Amino acid sequence: MLVDDNDTDNFISKRIIEITRFAKRVEVKGSGKAALDYLRENQNIPDNLPSLIFLDINMPIVDGFVFLYEFEKFNELVRNKCKVIILSSSDNKRDIDKIVNNNHVIKFITKPLTEVALDEIKLNNI
Repeated sequence: MLVDDNDTDNFISKRIIEITRFAKRVEVKGSGKAALDYLRENQNIPDNLPSLIFLDINMPIVDGFVFLYEFEKFNELVRNKCKVIILSSSDNKRDIDKIVNNNHVIKFITKPLTEVALDEIKLNNI
């Protein structure tokens, strides 16, 4: 799942994932709220839950920090199946340190998403 309020970034990231055949399906959500709503609607349907969530930090209303706070409230199925990778252009060290120390965040990637970054995720079995 891609979660970013920037349509261009979502388009580029989705195309990279499709071209590299990194995932069979890519669910794109234009806001943290839309992503949380999707997870709530599918929290008891394991096949509909994403294995990876590429999450931007800087979004209006529900940013990456609020998303992770709300994500913590989901049942164990959601929290265990969905791994969060931060995909952000933020270079704020305090924000980065705060978010990568979250238990659900497994990696931080600087935008744009690249084939090299996806290869690294595959190599590390993330």
